[in-house]
Amino acid sequence: MLTRFGNSTDISDILLLQEHNLYGNLSEQQYSSGFVTTPFSVAQLESLIADDGVFVAVSDAKLVGYLLAGTWQYYSAWPIFPYMVSRFPLPGPQGKTITADNSFQYGPICIAQDHRGTSVFPALFECMRIHFSRRFPIGYTFINRVNQRSYVAHTRKLGLQVFDQFEFGGNSFYGLAFDTKQSVIDSHTPDGLEPSGRSGNGS
Repeated sequence: MLTRFGNSTDISDILLLQEHNLYGNLSEQQYSSGFVTTPFSVAQLESLIADDGVFVAVSDAKLVGYLLAGTWQYYSAWPIFPYMVSRFPLPGPQGKTITADNSFQYGPICIAQDHRGTSVFPALFECMRIHFSRRFPIGYTFINRVNQRSYVAHTRKLGLQVFDQFEFGGNSFYGLAFDTKQSVIDSHTPDGLEPSGRSGNGS
């Protein structure tokens, strides 16, 4: 399994995985398997790729997971994110204060059904953490309280902590944060991500 920066050739596979796991496309019975809340378009993915904010996991030449992350300015196109920023400052990890200047937005992350519960999730997260640790001391994300699978994975497998709870658009959310200097797995730089922060495929 390889983790690397995403590029334009990955967009169609990302959109397909997104389509299969988007909250609005699932039945209530399917929510327990996990879902993604925020849809991204081709143009939005291209913009984030240009800023090294798209990470993918590939197994046997197939894209099996993706993770998106970026600045609050980038995410301001979706109404929920300015609302989240309006709640700053908040107490954060390691006694730090979370602000719009010292943090970035992590997510969504989406893993193919047959690769959930494997190393794909922490490897993608670590790939992202290493890169963004050069720019920000704190990463922040939100999880719909209905999405218990994601909540358990982030709090138990990665050790993220809840620092906020809020309502938006008729839904309830957890706000979670992490110290970007703290590794969540024992390994070092994941395969496919060079210390310079660029992938070996020239993307």
